[in-house]
Amino acid sequence: MHAPQSLLQAALNRLGARLGSGFADSAASLAVLAQEAPERLRRELELFWSEVEQEAQRLETEASRGGTGTEAGGGDATATAAAWAAAPPQDQIDDLRARVAALSRQLEDQA
Repeated sequence: MHAPQSLLQAALNRLGARLGSGFADSAASLAVLAQEAPERLRRELELFWSEVEQEAQRLETEASRGGTGTEAGGGDATATAAAWAAAPPQDQIDDLRARVAALSRQLEDQA
């Protein structure tokens, strides 16, 4: 059997080693994040401005067509579907969300 003082000292040593390696890993992770942060921020800003430009273009296109493109009736459905399929994925998602919201409102009004 080991003496209680030896066991206590051994436990403290092992805890220190484990915590120390954990802190070292955390510090290394933080260092990597700090190095990657400027590049990641630059990419995120570029993506944001690209999305802003695409949204502005979409709004201008809708304004030049004179509507949102969601009204029912006498339009060429094939041309509308082709234009929608050619739209960027985020625009398609936004359009689908708007359609779901409109259908939800209609269902709530009927109920």
